[in-house]
Amino acid sequence: MTTSGSPGSLEAPGAPKAAGAPGPAAAVPGPEGSTGTPGSTAPLLSAAGLHITFPGRHGAAPARAVDGVDLDIRPGEIVALVGESGCGKTTLARSLLGLVPPTAGRVTFGGAPLDYATAALKAYRKRVQLVLQDPTGSLNPRHTVYDAVAEGLRIHGSTGRFADEGAAVADALARAGLRPPERFFLRYPHELSGGQRQRVVIAGALVLEPELIVADEPVASLDASVRGEILALLLKLRDELGLAALVVTHDLGLAWNIADRVAVMYLGRIVETGPVEQVLTAPRHPYTQALLSVLPEADGEEVVLTGEPPDPSRIPSGCRFHARCQVLASGAAERAGVAEACRTQDPSVLDGSGASQVACHWALARSEG
Repeated sequence: MTTSGSPGSLEAPGAPKAAGAPGPAAAVPGPEGSTGTPGSTAPLLSAAGLHITFPGRHGAAPARAVDGVDLDIRPGEIVALVGESGCGKTTLARSLLGLVPPTAGRVTFGGAPLDYATAALKAYRKRVQLVLQDPTGSLNPRHTVYDAVAEGLRIHGSTGRFADEGAAVADALARAGLRPPERFFLRYPHELSGGQRQRVVIAGALVLEPELIVADEPVASLDASVRGEILALLLKLRDELGLAALVVTHDLGLAWNIADRVAVMYLGRIVETGPVEQVLTAPRHPYTQALLSVLPEADGEEVVLTGEPPDPSRIPSGCRFHARCQVLASGAAERAGVAEACRTQDPSVLDGSGASQVACHWALARSEG
């Protein structure tokens, strides 16, 4: 298992959410300054029936990295995409950014299908920005902080609502928590702490005034002492700017502290989704239960999953989790009368609406019983 406990001083599932970390019913500003509740407005970004397949090597079967995903992200909403390494979450995120065209299905932004022509993608990436997990690797060591933040402005040839480049860079650095911004203009990455470097990366995304950011493990490489600061910054940006975010992580403690909604991914497909408090305090899918059980603060016994996730080129029949499922192994699925379905019937793809949903024969049988 690759799931770690909650980082640093972050709270774990089951504890009250930190101040300033609104739950899924909190009112958040929309992109034009309006307010609304995540789930009550039209999606900003949407994936429908998304499949991403990579050719197999040396005649092997193709790898189904993303194997049927529906996912909506609404203005001002923070969605955490969680799962083990290799489950397909980074490939899904890259496809939502337009970096990996889907094999089937489509991505829409603001109601319009994503256009993969070069000029259209350039315009799209101004509205949707990526924040990577390793700020050191994201920053050119030969570029000053000013040049690193200004790079996006120069690529797109625009300073947005600002009169000049310097004003736009200063505003982005200040919003990212580097104040006074002029103090950082001529510094180089090696002169900054890890937390400061990550703030520079965030400023480089903010300078283009995006509507959504995709943050791939945004605090994984940081010391525990600064992880909470970066997560608090992302929440502040959501509240001040109406910024939506997809946060890709294996860390359920992080998801608890920052997300309105969580989507749990296993072997290329979302297997459980819903409001973060509901999913992480009352998980329905055995895989979600196993991920949560390894947190230090979890109640009950740790669930030890057998084996590794199957090869995405050889996805098993039936429920894709059944070969590792503790519920099936314990006989509980047999007693519920769904063991054969677990082995032979593929659960339906969950829709992207954000409602509480689970792709599990046993969990559905329990809810109907």
